[in-house]
Amino acid sequence: MTAVRRLSLVDTEAGEAKPERPQGAVRIAIASRDMKSLNAHFGSAPKFAVYDVTKDGWSFVEAITFDDTSDESGAHKTEGDDRITPKVEALTGCHLLFCLAIGGPSAAKVVGAKIHPIKVPNASPIEEVLERTRTMLNGAPPPWLRKVLAEAGVGAAKADFEDD
Repeated sequence: MTAVRRLSLVDTEAGEAKPERPQGAVRIAIASRDMKSLNAHFGSAPKFAVYDVTKDGWSFVEAITFDDTSDESGAHKTEGDDRITPKVEALTGCHLLFCLAIGGPSAAKVVGAKIHPIKVPNASPIEEVLERTRTMLNGAPPPWLRKVLAEAGVGAAKADFEDD
C-alpha cells in the first residue's frame, strides 16, 4: 500500500486542516519533485502542490507526498501494484492537474475523477503556473477551461459553447 502524507496549513481560529475552497476559486494540483517547480510526470511525482487560484491571486492548500512512485522508464507496473489510484484519490477535489506527462490509463482515471489533466512541455516554477492560471481566469478562458469552471461551479463560466 502506498503511503500518502499531507501537509496543510491550519487556521487555528477555525481549526480547519483543509480550507474550504474560496468562492470563484479553481483548485489545482502541480506535480513536483521539489515543491518549487512543476517538474514531474504524474506517475513519478513524489509530491503535489495544491493551490486555490482566483482571478485576484492564489493560496496554498496543501502538499501531498507519496513514497511509491514510478521511475519514468515507461515500463508497466507489476500486476497488482497500483500506484495511480492512491494519487487520484488524494487529488480528489482538484479541478486541474498540471504535469510534464501522463499516460493514457492514468489520464483516464484522472478525468474519471473530474480532474482535467494539463501536460506542460517544459518544467517551470510553480509561481509561473499559478500566474498563468490566474491570467486565464481573468481573460477569456478557452472552451475546455470554461467547461471545467462550469462543472466546478466557479465564477460565471458559460455552460453554452455555441459561439465556439
